Amino acid sequence: MAKILIVEDNAVNRDMLERRLRFRGFEVEAAVDGVEGVEKAASIHPDLILMDMSLPRMNGWDATRQIKGNPETKEIPVIALTAHALVEDRTLALEAGCVGFHSKPIEMDVLLALMNRYLPR
Repeated sequence: MAKILIVEDNAVNRDMLERRLRFRGFEVEAAVDGVEGVEKAASIHPDLILMDMSLPRMNGWDATRQIKGNPETKEIPVIALTAHALVEDRTLALEAGCVGFHSKPIEMDVLLALMNRYLPR
């Protein structure tokens, strides 16, 4: 099954999402801030990254830019997860290199459908 990296600083959100994805058979790794997210993307090469945008140390927009700027990780699809649901936030996420955007609270069926568009078959 696909390997997913969740980059989320909120422990409750991170744990809930990890459990739900593992229940569906995904292999899941987690990072608690943008710096750790960039490091883990390079070290574990996940099939897809779920990136919160409001993160400590390095926000999700900058972390995504770094991931997309690295030749070793640039092909990993990144989906933005954020409580900021404004059009500008979606535009910023896409400009940073995200392939998709899902606003919180997470609707699992919608998120899974979005993830399936970018996961390897």
